[in-house]
Amino acid sequence: MKTVSNMFLGLALADALGVPVEFKSRDYLSQNPVNTMLEYGTHHQSAGTWSDDSSLTFCLAYSLKNGYSLKDIALKFTQWTYSGMWTPRGRVFDIGIQTRKSINTLQAILDSEDYDALKYLKYEADEYTNGNGSLMRILPLLFYIKNKSIKQQFETIWEVSALTHGHIRSAISCLIYLKFAEYILKGKSIKQAYISTQIDIKQFFKDEEISEYEKQHFQRLINDDISTLSVDEIKSDGYVISTLEASFWCLLTTNSYLEAVFKAINLGDDTDTTATVVGGISGFYFGLDDVPKKWLDTLARKNDILKLSEEFNQTYL
Repeated sequence: MKTVSNMFLGLALADALGVPVEFKSRDYLSQNPVNTMLEYGTHHQSAGTWSDDSSLTFCLAYSLKNGYSLKDIALKFTQWTYSGMWTPRGRVFDIGIQTRKSINTLQAILDSEDYDALKYLKYEADEYTNGNGSLMRILPLLFYIKNKSIKQQFETIWEVSALTHGHIRSAISCLIYLKFAEYILKGKSIKQAYISTQIDIKQFFKDEEISEYEKQHFQRLINDDISTLSVDEIKSDGYVISTLEASFWCLLTTNSYLEAVFKAINLGDDTDTTATVVGGISGFYFGLDDVPKKWLDTLARKNDILKLSEEFNQTYL
């Protein structure tokens, strides 16, 4: 059943399943594949603990349930970093270098009360800041931008992405992911949604005169068929293009929530983020019927996630 709660629980559970083996190599995981809920491991966290990926997703959703305010989204991100808002167990244990640097900038802007500066962050980014930190948290924005023109969608996406990752490549990655999710939301199959997304993005590239230099980074995903590649051709590091490609590849080559999520995790390296990006759409599309109840009951702040889902539903569905 397609519900927001399955989306939010799906991404948090996938995140939590990936956290214990973050940074483990693909070779290691091919010998020791993850197929159950683990505990401790890389970050020494108890079972069911999700990372900054879910935290920032929930901060975004928590802000959006009251409407769209870039200032408020920025405020929620700083409250997560400095006050533990939407952390799984009361404190931040994992934050990316670029995300931390960006949130320090957000705090300085909020302190200065120069809120217009938030809209200009995208002009201060270079291409070496294209980690996956905005892609991992962008999914709730779908419900605010759905049914708008793709140009309008991109303007909003870039604003929200730029709070931590301002380069156009990160923003386009978020656009592709949310366009795909929008088609899933409208009832298309994963394959149909992928084809429709490719058509839309090709037209978007043409209409917005996106440079050939930027377009080349999306060649395998938009002009080719990512699902035909072998696992050896898929990367799973922290680069936004790697995470985007790996996520589409996992979703297009599996047939259930857990199959998709474990496939993402066992790619290795940035296991929690690839799994989170897969898990939100996979939970929404496939449902969570194949998930053992014990795992969901173990998930940190499960009831809070369900409450947020209900409040979010009231605003957008």
